[in-house]
Amino acid sequence: MEGGRDVQMSETEKHTLLARLKSIEGHVRGVHRMVEEDQYCIDVIRQTQAVQRALDKFNALILENHLNTCVTTAIRSEDADERERVVSEIMDVFETTSEI
Repeated sequence: MEGGRDVQMSETEKHTLLARLKSIEGHVRGVHRMVEEDQYCIDVIRQTQAVQRALDKFNALILENHLNTCVTTAIRSEDADERERVVSEIMDVFETTSEI
């Protein structure tokens, strides 16, 4: 929650996201174990790619919720500054992501 803004998420969406995070956490622990056990490098890479895909799906779900709640509310608002802020915020996230 950046800047004190509340998250608009149903309990079902929250439960789904938390379950995905728990699964991702388990996969990361598995990768850790693979490295400790000197597993074959390509197998480790395949597992880290699976973790990355899971994180990408997680981010897609968060973005979908954000677009359907916060962004929709801002766009429907008469506050031009708020409309510009939410668009700028999304652009900043994707610009930062592309720099990694």
